[in-house]
Amino acid sequence: MFSHYVSAMTDTRTASKRRETRETVIEVSVDLDGTGKSDLSTGIGFFDHMLESFSKHSAIDLTVKAKGDLHVDMHHTVEDTGIVIGQCIREALGDFAGITRFGHAYIPMDETLSRAAVDFCKRPYLIWKVDFTRDKIGEMDTELFKEFFHALAGNGGMCLHVENLYGENSHHIIESCYKATARALRAAIAPDARMGGAPASTKGSL
Repeated sequence: MFSHYVSAMTDTRTASKRRETRETVIEVSVDLDGTGKSDLSTGIGFFDHMLESFSKHSAIDLTVKAKGDLHVDMHHTVEDTGIVIGQCIREALGDFAGITRFGHAYIPMDETLSRAAVDFCKRPYLIWKVDFTRDKIGEMDTELFKEFFHALAGNGGMCLHVENLYGENSHHIIESCYKATARALRAAIAPDARMGGAPASTKGSL
């Protein structure tokens, strides 16, 4: 019975959304049971690099097409992309029943070590303990990374804690944070056959 449940669940865990405002047009699709393939175009090279890493290490197939008011700055594009990715993940998970729910990961990258922990509980929250030694990586403001993760957690229905334990190179710091979050999500969204399709909660629902 459990194997039939997992098969049925993984056949349908996809979602696509389009969000259009006066500032951005964002189109996103996800397949939670993919292999980490990505097709990304946000107009921000380093952001695309981070999203590619996020897709690869979460094993979520991810397509993002974003057009934003980059002549103003990158804030709206980054935040709105996080909103729509989060919305797609939440929709693809349905009622969150039958998943592992919790996940965590430690990711080293040269001199850097970062960790992430996630609870898919429908009570969004972000703890962000990450500092950078530079204001920009490439052309991207480092302060925008918190905005992305805040939007992702808030719209994905997840309690997400991200912390850089130590590190010096800003590129290594943020890339390890994306990879740690991706691996934590990969564990949390995995079907748990022993739950038999029930939510991982003593309340009986999330």
